[in-house]
Amino acid sequence: MHQILIAEDEPRIASFVEKGLRAHGFTTSVVTEAQEVLVLVQESQFDLLILDLGLPGKDGLSVLEELRGQGEQLPIIILTARNSIKDKVAGLEGGADDYITKPFRFEELLARVRARLRNATASQGKDEQILRVRDVTLDLRTRRAKVGERTVELPAREFTLAETFLSHPGQVMSRQQLLDRVWGYDYDPGSNIVDVYVGYLRKKLGNDLIETVRGMGYRLRV
Repeated sequence: MHQILIAEDEPRIASFVEKGLRAHGFTTSVVTEAQEVLVLVQESQFDLLILDLGLPGKDGLSVLEELRGQGEQLPIIILTARNSIKDKVAGLEGGADDYITKPFRFEELLARVRARLRNATASQGKDEQILRVRDVTLDLRTRRAKVGERTVELPAREFTLAETFLSHPGQVMSRQQLLDRVWGYDYDPGSNIVDVYVGYLRKKLGNDLIETVRGMGYRLRV
């Protein structure tokens, strides 16, 4: 599952972008200050950064310059209200992989995020679009699932839940973690929706694939 860092100090926009990306299977983190971006990129492994240029503390172009100066190859998409040709040229020549101006359509942002992630995967010479654990295979490009040679139909939420488990084999995932990753913040933490969907996956992918860890959550057997 791809991890995306969103650097945006406008709560409404940050929430809009985060919920949209989570709904399409991405894991997200949000920061509101320039220094937080620099620290988190160094400390954590993100697959892409969405960067606003008007962050408190330091101009976004300076953040971009500093990251690239450190040799950071993380794909970066600038998302900003600055729409002059001068700003666009400065951003792209400063090392940004893409430049989107506000107001924007989420569909366009999503398409560009996916394009940059595909390019990054291709440049690394890796096929990170296929997840395999035991006899279960998920193709993240086509959103198809297989058990052995048998194709299994998984609706969007079930596929994202399966992707979460296959991305963390052997790791205990709490119900709250699964709610955050798959459903965002739209569901009551007291809801049993996680348990219901785990039940769906067990029926389709194998009853012994996901085990219950009493008092903690669920774990994918490896």
